Amino acid sequence: MGAYREAYERSITDPEGFWREAAAGIDWHREPERILDDTEAPIFRWFPDAELNTCHNAVDRHVDSGRGEQPALIYDSPVTGVVRAYSFRELRDEVALFAGALRRLGVGPGDRVVIYMAMVPEAVIAMLACARLGAVHSVVFGGFGARELSARIDDARPRVIVASSCGIEAGRVVPYQPMLDAALAESAHRPDRLVMLQRPEAPATLGKEDLTWAEAVAEAEPAECVPVRATDPLYILYTSGTTGRPKGVVRDNGGHAVALRWSMENIFGVRPGEVFWAASDVGWVVGHSYIVYGPLLTGATTILYEGKPVGTPDAGAFWRVAAEHRVAAMFTAPTAIRAIRKEDPEGKLLEGCDLRALRLFFLAGERLDTQTYAWAGDLLGVPVIDNWWQTETGWPIAASPRGLEELPTRPGSPSVPMPGYRVRVVDEAGTAVPPGQEGAIVIGLPLPPGCLPTLWQDDERYVRSYLTAFQGNYLTGDGGMFDEDGYLYVLGRTDDVINVAGHRLSTGAMEEVLAAHPAVAECAVIGVGDLLKGQVPRGFVVVKSGLATDPERLEAELVARVRDRIGPVAALRRVDVVAALPKTRSGKILRGTMRGIADGRDEPVPSTIENPDVLEALRPLLRTPRQ
Repeated sequence: MGAYREAYERSITDPEGFWREAAAGIDWHREPERILDDTEAPIFRWFPDAELNTCHNAVDRHVDSGRGEQPALIYDSPVTGVVRAYSFRELRDEVALFAGALRRLGVGPGDRVVIYMAMVPEAVIAMLACARLGAVHSVVFGGFGARELSARIDDARPRVIVASSCGIEAGRVVPYQPMLDAALAESAHRPDRLVMLQRPEAPATLGKEDLTWAEAVAEAEPAECVPVRATDPLYILYTSGTTGRPKGVVRDNGGHAVALRWSMENIFGVRPGEVFWAASDVGWVVGHSYIVYGPLLTGATTILYEGKPVGTPDAGAFWRVAAEHRVAAMFTAPTAIRAIRKEDPEGKLLEGCDLRALRLFFLAGERLDTQTYAWAGDLLGVPVIDNWWQTETGWPIAASPRGLEELPTRPGSPSVPMPGYRVRVVDEAGTAVPPGQEGAIVIGLPLPPGCLPTLWQDDERYVRSYLTAFQGNYLTGDGGMFDEDGYLYVLGRTDDVINVAGHRLSTGAMEEVLAAHPAVAECAVIGVGDLLKGQVPRGFVVVKSGLATDPERLEAELVARVRDRIGPVAALRRVDVVAALPKTRSGKILRGTMRGIADGRDEPVPSTIENPDVLEALRPLLRTPRQ
């Protein structure tokens, strides 16, 4: 039995023993004696009698163990030209001082702090400072719209808001104060105080009760770590695209620390002292798990990158950062690699970048098409590892666990279920389907440590949203299948499966065919209503930069490819060449919004959109039937 199979089976047959051993990787104020509390099933709690402090585990203990001078955080900002490294000792001192500032403003255990900041070191410091005090942070993506920010303020009811005055993107400065002011004006809840990090590119005008970051820390005394119960919340993270009352995913302190510490070494293969880079944002779950907490809990060096994969200044930015900082393992979204491939299809900008330190390259956040997988692997010459997880789970559900065993990867699959996850593919009745047959992906309860124990102040909504469709299981909302060897294939959200004249077809499978064309940089397929067939697919493709293509000829070739590889039943007749696809700030294509517009609904601009102009330019095309 291989190391992976042994670990996985142990986690399923003896979950309490497995996670008790994993908990040894964490410093506890009170060691766990009980591992799992199932008295309120289907709501479960891990390490219910234990106490710890997450900030101590992420920062202080590394100083105490002799790693104080090791770089903990490297801030690399091509948009400002600043590169700065913080040692674990420096980071501890900065965090303790800002924790003291928050304490002077009345923040204590259980209080909430909303953080609305750009990708600056102070955002990480503020998160850790909350954890140090036992407070609960809720990071809202910098630049999020006023209405969405207001809804999150009213739901979390923070005592303090910590903000930066602006964000900086390629060629533009985005002032945050107007959005923050509008959100506060709309909110029913008023926080006690506002702390503003003034950035010289666009300083904010503050009210008389507001403080700058510098003012807040000037009179502060460093705060020590406050032990909290393992089941106490560490943070609230609102899922993107929610409407009405936002859905706040809760992460606890104990299970979160144990799971992320375990995942860094066993899934991502990263050891203490190595450099890990998750090219994401602290506003998203990847930023929480693998920019901030995972690497620091491990004693690795993490990179905070304030830039884009292209445009800051070019498509070689990622390779420059990885080379300069000797990155051992990197994690980003397929969208980022597709953007780089579109601008630099031959990878010429990699020339001159010394990536000998890079061992592993992880991609997640959306479905990884085989063309992107192959291009990245060929270019970098290292394993490209797909992995699949969600905001709700906080760490990978399926991956190739490089710290346990070098399982071979397979194009189109995030590999195998990780220890603790009882993954099944079921039919509409909840019965497991055989290998090769598609169905809904569910996870048997209890979910492993690190996953959401509930939603913020709403157990009933948690149960209704995730646990009722298939009793005893968590509903992922994704469809897929296993192959004969136990590799999982995630084919997209279950609402991305379309019904064409009674045939259930995966739009993801069609996207695979379109993406394989040598002229296509990225693509999307959506199902739109059709009076005759119920639904029919429509394709949208972006062509690689520098290629002169005839749109009509390309469309004909793509339609023929789908017909040849999937069959006439796919009924793909229309593929439009577009300049760009609308995406969220985390890089996910807004297929649902596109589908709604194509079906004639007046879809609003989603709060999570990265490029609203692209969506507006696409609306007329989406609404126009083929003549």
